[in-house]
Amino acid sequence: MRLRLHRPALGLGGRTLLAVVCCFLGSAGLAPAGDENAAIPAPHKEVPQATVRQGAIHPAPIQVDVNMVVVNVTVTDPYDRIVTGLDQTNFQVYDEKVEQQIVSFSTEDAPISVGLIFDCSGSMGDKIQKSKEAALQFFRTSNPQDEFMLVSFSDSPDLVSSFTSKFENIQDRLLTVKSSGRTALLDAIYLGLSEAKRASTSRKALLVISDGGDNHSRYTENDIKRAVRESDVQVYAVGIFEPLSGRARTPEEARGPSLLSELADVSGGRMFSVEDASELPDITEKISIELRNQYVIGYRPSNLVRDGRWRRIRVKLNPPRGLPPLQVYARTGYYAPTQ
Repeated sequence: MRLRLHRPALGLGGRTLLAVVCCFLGSAGLAPAGDENAAIPAPHKEVPQATVRQGAIHPAPIQVDVNMVVVNVTVTDPYDRIVTGLDQTNFQVYDEKVEQQIVSFSTEDAPISVGLIFDCSGSMGDKIQKSKEAALQFFRTSNPQDEFMLVSFSDSPDLVSSFTSKFENIQDRLLTVKSSGRTALLDAIYLGLSEAKRASTSRKALLVISDGGDNHSRYTENDIKRAVRESDVQVYAVGIFEPLSGRARTPEEARGPSLLSELADVSGGRMFSVEDASELPDITEKISIELRNQYVIGYRPSNLVRDGRWRRIRVKLNPPRGLPPLQVYARTGYYAPTQ
């Protein structure tokens, strides 16, 4: 077994290379700190890996006939670089504090459906061009089997394009989006979650690009948190926030960073806070890489109770000796089935 690590994208150095988890399916392999070009060897072990077959998981999260819980896991080093090359023996999974037997393990790069939730409210005026470039960079680093959707929002959300495998179609429509109006962020996320149910792949994610908190939605924060928990959609958020000292923020704008962070965390995603819009393309490219370098762990809960309640998941890492402290990112839980 060899551990490797992705070098940080130019422009950000070691400052930001994602780490996160989704809910279903994942992929690939890399490693820890030290020289950026180094591959750090670990003791070789042949571990049988159960392949997670594409499409084998029902679109409804967790509530599946075979009671299989599948968790996407990302591991990073102290420099926030993605670590791959670990095997099944390096992971332990706890469901409601009870250790579970891992029955499937994969690093497969399966196709993914990504919905872009794009802020075009009035406050995005001087940032909207860089935000468009960031979205296009994300599309360019995708796989041919991936599909994409676009929801833009200002006073209300607009489904600009339903899922398509031809990102050029979305690119053309994105270029015509203009900045105006207020910010219906929560309504846009809700629409994105609803449309994700129509995706053709079993892996789903939303990429939210916004510069502030909600100030024009019908749905509440609690509504959206519940919807994210119930979905099988991983939420990534890129928040373009000016420094607190730079302007007087409304209460909604001040709440924006923590709201996006909470939504990302509960889904196994991650929120990136940006003050310089020129960093956006690098960050979205990192998110694209992140989605293709995750461990996919499956287990059948030994202590499952069909009561519809929220069940907490914890993924623990037992890394090979000699590695620096590593960080694990994974979905925090799921709702138990009721039948």
